[in-house]
Amino acid sequence: MSFLDKLKNEIIIADGAMGTLLYSYGTDSCFEELNLSQSEQIQHIHEAYIGAGAKLIQTNTYAANYLKLQRYGLEDSVKEINSAAARIAKKAANGSTYVAGTIGGIRGFKPNMITLEEIKRSFREQLYCLLLEDVDGILLETYYDFEELETVLAIARRETDLPIIAQVSLQEAGVLQNQTPIADALTKLESIGADLVGINCRLGPHHMLKTLESVPLPKHAYLSAYPNASIPAYIDGKFHYEGDPDYFRQSAIGFRNQGVRLLGGCCGTTPEHIKAFAEAIKGLPPVKEKEVKEINKVIVSDKPSSSRELPPLQDIVMERPSVIVELDPPRKLDTRRFFDGARALKEAGIDSITLADNSLASPRVCNSALGYLVKQQTGLRPLVHVTCRDRNIIGLQSHLMGLHALGLNDILAVTGDPARVGDFPGASSVYDVSSFELISMIKQLNEGLSFSGKDLGRKAAFSVAGAFNPNVRSLEKAVGRLEKKIEHGADYFISQPVFSEEKLLEVHEAVKDLKAPVYIGLMPLTGSRNAEFLHNEVPGIKIADSIRNRMAVLKDDPAKAGLEGIAIAKSLIDAAAELFNGIYLITPFMRYEMTVELSNYARMTTERLSRRKQHV
Repeated sequence: MSFLDKLKNEIIIADGAMGTLLYSYGTDSCFEELNLSQSEQIQHIHEAYIGAGAKLIQTNTYAANYLKLQRYGLEDSVKEINSAAARIAKKAANGSTYVAGTIGGIRGFKPNMITLEEIKRSFREQLYCLLLEDVDGILLETYYDFEELETVLAIARRETDLPIIAQVSLQEAGVLQNQTPIADALTKLESIGADLVGINCRLGPHHMLKTLESVPLPKHAYLSAYPNASIPAYIDGKFHYEGDPDYFRQSAIGFRNQGVRLLGGCCGTTPEHIKAFAEAIKGLPPVKEKEVKEINKVIVSDKPSSSRELPPLQDIVMERPSVIVELDPPRKLDTRRFFDGARALKEAGIDSITLADNSLASPRVCNSALGYLVKQQTGLRPLVHVTCRDRNIIGLQSHLMGLHALGLNDILAVTGDPARVGDFPGASSVYDVSSFELISMIKQLNEGLSFSGKDLGRKAAFSVAGAFNPNVRSLEKAVGRLEKKIEHGADYFISQPVFSEEKLLEVHEAVKDLKAPVYIGLMPLTGSRNAEFLHNEVPGIKIADSIRNRMAVLKDDPAKAGLEGIAIAKSLIDAAAELFNGIYLITPFMRYEMTVELSNYARMTTERLSRRKQHV
């Protein structure tokens, strides 16, 4: 009799965590490899769960796929590891317990890092390995990304008639990462062909039960639940779960009353937790009717909690010529010259001052602190850069929420130079997300939702710029990246500096059909050494030989070299103003006098062009 037939009239107890027990035994590497090197230990764990009352156990194959095994150099051992795992589980089951072949989710909170095509290939390989071992069913568990689960479930349903259990994991109770209500998600999984649908991981019994209150009994499938033992604590370099088995015993009836027919455990659970479930459920029939509670949805206010005082830059640059200037935060604690520069640029009539986020991975005064002070003291609009390098996803969300609270609504989202190029080459580069995902996440805040999909009560009001490097071999590929950033939510773009009229024309031709405006970057050179350094050592900057030669002639006369740098920049402004509405001036070495002069020149140039066009 298949376990689907048994579920018609019974509640089946499943096993608990494999990794938790292995971790407690001192294993902190690839758990799935132990199917080969320590098969007896894996078998003993299976037998412990069977002894505790589990009637369905899962193979030790959660991460036994190509994409995850390659972290350990084991990508060529997928078949060997999965086959061994299934045989070990079946040996422990000894014909009296069902065995489900487990395939875990791959994508997490940054789904775009792994394509669906890669996932499909990896999934099929692992699925076929498990099916060849005649498992009793397939368990798809810990899927945060619903698109991934829909995709692999459809593949599995086409390939086998065995029972399939499909379980999502939630960052927040009641709702998926993509904001799909749990009831809708499980209904969708049932329609694709899952025989059991449910939830596992992340949530303990309390929040999992609250979530299930909004889930009706499926029409054809059954419900499953595998809660975590507790929230893990990190003590002396190790994770510890402190969930009390008695608490699981008390929760078991609640799961039964919510219609769960397959009840197991996830992270932190042990045979003691499963024994508590089995003892509490023993002899109880499954429920066939339940009362479903509606989730009280919090309505996010359409009005941002900090309203914009100025229209976003993308609207300004679409309507008229616009100049913005980068003024790097200082490396030292004396900020007087920085604020002198900000005030001078305000008087020059620029639309925004942009502040880099520890450019070239070198620590500077916090750009958000300076941005707030600039806004308060000068009334100038700050455009704050946010990199993916220095903060994990928790820090990024907290930082952005802080910017919102300060009323700093203009953001440039960048990946950031790696830490090894800066003052602390041994520092860690975080890169939890790429600039693409960061743009999406910022726009999600504009919907009143956190990165994990949690309701924030109000909508943010961020305008998001994306970075553009035109100094590459293939402008076509660079523009392709811009189009991808637009898909993720970018409102406009700010480019790296361009140093020739030919490049300006080439860039204009490449971006003229783009659905977002571009601020073209221009930077005055201060001398020959400056030009050579930028050309040869700074990523994303290339200077034409003709320009470098002009600066080289004046390498022994700093004053004339500076004037020549201004002259070159003015000629580029003349050319850029004919092609772009947006000009982005980059201040070298806090020499704001140069960008003040160029800002005034740019304003006069654009005004002259406007008068000329009116007379034509």
